[in-house]
Amino acid sequence: MRIAVISDIHANLLALQEVLKDIQNEGCEFIFCLGDIVLAGPQPKETLDFVRQQNWTIIQGNTDKLISEFGPDVVEMMEGKYPIMAKAIVDDMNYVDEDGKDFLASLPPMMQMEIEGVKVLFVHGSPRANNEDILPNKPLESIEEIISDTDAALILCGHTHIPCGYQTNSKQTVVNVGSVGRPMTPTPLACYVVIDFKDDTFNVKHKFVDYNREAAAELVRNRNFEGADKLAELLINPVERHV
Repeated sequence: MRIAVISDIHANLLALQEVLKDIQNEGCEFIFCLGDIVLAGPQPKETLDFVRQQNWTIIQGNTDKLISEFGPDVVEMMEGKYPIMAKAIVDDMNYVDEDGKDFLASLPPMMQMEIEGVKVLFVHGSPRANNEDILPNKPLESIEEIISDTDAALILCGHTHIPCGYQTNSKQTVVNVGSVGRPMTPTPLACYVVIDFKDDTFNVKHKFVDYNREAAAELVRNRNFEGADKLAELLINPVERHV
């Protein structure tokens, strides 16, 4: 069986459409999405409407949870840490209706299943928290601590927007699938993974897909909330994950 795993779309429908073309070319049978569908991107309404029509297996990202629980407390929390993201989520709520919020609220925080004899755990940040970072060059002991309460052979995550992978001493594999809509790599190509399962084994490969980043950035600029221009520039030249 061949599957695709995507994460962190962040309202970037242009990037998502190019990734889906690549997934089709790869012949994937199923698509799994690790969340963060909307916040701070070019087309929140169009992207959420599109995703809701798909027959994917989807779990909830940390920003999906924030949007589903949107209110003064969420805005206050974000203003203290990520002021531009606070402006973005307020603007997003002009495009996300109650049905959209209910959809995001209904998504499970994680999911475990067996695929071709392989136990697979799908999370957004980590098995411990939806906003915990699994980044490149993290000490292996830290990764092993993060997954210590899991028995899955393959753990798939997103959240950081930076792809990476680890093979632990417990023979567990941890893969960050990267980001479709807001990649934070030196060359900001949309990223996802293709996984082949057969006879209790698996093979994972990251795929990098170009898309019209200038057009996506212009859509973000045109949203006109304070800081939109900076978020737009991060699609072209990513220099930091949070603003």
